[in-house]
Parts: sequence; structure tokens; C-alpha cells
Amino acid sequence: MSEGKSILVDTSRCTACRGCQVACKQWNQLPGTQTKNWGSYQNPADLSAQTWKLVRFAEGKKDNGKPYWYFFSDQCRHCIEPPCKATAGYEEAISQDAQTGAVIYSAKTSELNAKEIVDSCPYNIPRQDEKTKALFKCTMCLDRISNGQIPACVKSCPTGAMVFGDREEILEKAQKRVEQLKKTYPKAQAIDADTVRVIYIVTDDPSKYHQYAAS
Repeated sequence: MSEGKSILVDTSRCTACRGCQVACKQWNQLPGTQTKNWGSYQNPADLSAQTWKLVRFAEGKKDNGKPYWYFFSDQCRHCIEPPCKATAGYEEAISQDAQTGAVIYSAKTSELNAKEIVDSCPYNIPRQDEKTKALFKCTMCLDRISNGQIPACVKSCPTGAMVFGDREEILEKAQKRVEQLKKTYPKAQAIDADTVRVIYIVTDDPSKYHQYAAS
């Protein structure tokens, strides 16, 4: 399914305000996560059954010795050919919306082998609820899209780091933006643009942003 919708996430425009993270919580009525200071501005520390969007913080030194501080708003990539769906082989548990291509999990994911599903995801996204045993992740705000609205995370972004639209349009935007960024950042690229619907643009080696940034 190559048509449908896509989200473009331009990390070069992200200020880590975490508006997207909060908007996801609010729209999906997800409870807050009790956290503690663990030495990073990234909070909570990881995705969970109650946290489907997480701005990850990464810091280190570039090849020239200069420090970097990168932000990466992690979420389900809504793969064109989702490995989790293929692994499940159970449409009532994991399906793909015909109009948008969004990968949707239902309560019936509690009947699946959670470890197999998580291990099949190249981005380590699905998380299991300890009580219900169901798996959860981003829905691409399919309920909003179906009613003519854009995803809550995209709506909340104050810098234009996130853009939502028809897939072909998003692919064009990604290509143009990468060409523009390459003038200053030779390593700029759109990660896995041909295989996912949530496309991230980075200006450096993807592994410096997050270990699951690239498959």
C-alpha cells in the first residue's frame, strides 16, 4: 500500500518542547507516567503502553570533536509492509487502515505472543500493558484523520517540525528539505522513506539520535 497518508518529522526544526508528546497523551486520554530524575531531560525514560510518543534526547561528540545534542520524537513508523502485522497473521488484532495505511492494534493483541510482535518491529515500538496483556502504540490519530483533522502531535508542533499529508506530497517535501539541508549538513537524509509512513529527516548519522532510528 504505497498511497495513503504520511507524517514528516524534520528533526532539524525540533526544539524538544515536547508539545507533541503532551498532545498525544491528552488526545488519547492516556494517564501520566510517574517518573524520576535519571540524569536526562528525556522523560519518561521510554515508550510504554501509556506513552505512545516520546521525545528522545541524545548527546555526544561529532567526528570533529564538537558536542551535539539531538532530539528525536519517537513513535510508530506505520510501515508500508508492517512486520508486526505479518508476524501476527491475525487481522482482528493488527490491521492496516485502507485509506491511510495506518497500522492499528486492537484489544485482541492480548491473544498474541507479545515478545514475537515486539521483536518483529525494527524500531522497537509496541509495548504491552501488564494488566490487560494487550499491545499499544501510536494510531496516527486515525480517529482525528477520519473526521478531517490532522494528528494531534502534528497539530501541536509550534515550529513546523511535523507535517501531515498525502504520502506523495510528504515524499516530495522530504526530498526538497533534504536537498536544502545537505548544503549545510552533508549527512542529511530521510530515514527509510520508501518503507515507512512516519519519515524522519536527520542531519547526522541516524544512530546518533536513537539506536532504533534506522532499521
